[in-house]
Amino acid sequence: MPAAIESARRHVSLDVNDPVFYSNPLDTYARFHAECPAFYWEERGQWYFAGYDRVNGLLRDRRFGRQILHVATREELGMAEPKPHVKDFDRLEEHSLLELEPPAHTRLRTLVNRAFVSRQIEQLKPEIEALCHRLIDGFEKDGEVELLKTYAEIVPVTVIARMLGVPVEMAPKLLDWSHRMVKMYMFNPSYETELDVNQASADFAGYLKELVDWKRDNPADDLLTHMIVTEKDGERLSDDELVSTAVLLLNAGHEATVHQVGNAVNTLLKTGSDPATVFADDATTEKTIEETMRFAAPLHVFQRYALSDIELEDGITLKKGDKIGLLLAAANVDPAKFTDPLTFRPNRNEGPHLSFGAGLHFCIGAPLARLELRQSLPILFERLPGLRLKEEPKVKDSYHFHGLERLDLVWG
Repeated sequence: MPAAIESARRHVSLDVNDPVFYSNPLDTYARFHAECPAFYWEERGQWYFAGYDRVNGLLRDRRFGRQILHVATREELGMAEPKPHVKDFDRLEEHSLLELEPPAHTRLRTLVNRAFVSRQIEQLKPEIEALCHRLIDGFEKDGEVELLKTYAEIVPVTVIARMLGVPVEMAPKLLDWSHRMVKMYMFNPSYETELDVNQASADFAGYLKELVDWKRDNPADDLLTHMIVTEKDGERLSDDELVSTAVLLLNAGHEATVHQVGNAVNTLLKTGSDPATVFADDATTEKTIEETMRFAAPLHVFQRYALSDIELEDGITLKKGDKIGLLLAAANVDPAKFTDPLTFRPNRNEGPHLSFGAGLHFCIGAPLARLELRQSLPILFERLPGLRLKEEPKVKDSYHFHGLERLDLVWG
């Protein structure tokens, strides 16, 4: 087994690069639920939580936050100084909606949120539908396809680029920058990876800064223009805030959705799900999409800082500045919440999964991701009857973002 668990001490030794683990972490999560749903991960040097109620509660607990230096100094926490070779990445993170706490988070999210409410997102439905059909037109006659590069990547990056007002022809470059940048969120990135992440961050920020300058003189009906001109309490977003927010929305707007499309198609095919049944109508489709996100989540862990010294109810003591890990995907398969949780049931109706997080940092793009999945998956199966796996897909050696290296399909 990939995990060595000392239940009495609640200590776990686990190698995230063990293929047995990252290829199918659900089996290990089942052991956590059975033996120690709250545990100290030795290799990571911090506490992690797997139970649904616990993860859901901690995501909403304002004693924890995404940042810590707004309430303590590096010296006070014994935190290392920033690495000079990742200064461009750090500059983007410093103003990122994902990393901020109120009041900065509230100000930024208020300015962006309007574009992502469900009634606004639903207006994109015809455009997404047309895009899906156009992409399938390009490979339907071939009888086979690698789905991630030709479909799963293109749909969300095209949609989020158009929403922001970024030229769609930039999509390949956006994907390249994004794929390189998210490697910084993996456990223990190498020095070489950090250098590449920083270069991608600098190039991405440089491009967007030029685009923001151009948009000031050439406003349009898009989210970037909206963020440039909108005021909140007499304030506007700074250039750094504009660029960081645009980078986050472009990255988050497609990275997880790409993985989820691949994970969902793989799950539906492997479980022998009948497309005519699981996508029979809007309500059935919605349940199916939510179950794919519960069962095959694209993002497995979020982290939080303890904003003060905290004593949790089960005797776990945290000092100000300690990090904790919240295992979203493990919470999604908690038997205390979901019946027979390791079984994929498209008609399941047992409450929400935690794949989009919860609380203050609940995914702002959730309505968009859901719409893209509700459109792209039924259309794919409808257009390609007899769809099946050409070969067993390989899971990426990337624990945080759970997805496939490639997904080769055949039909007919």
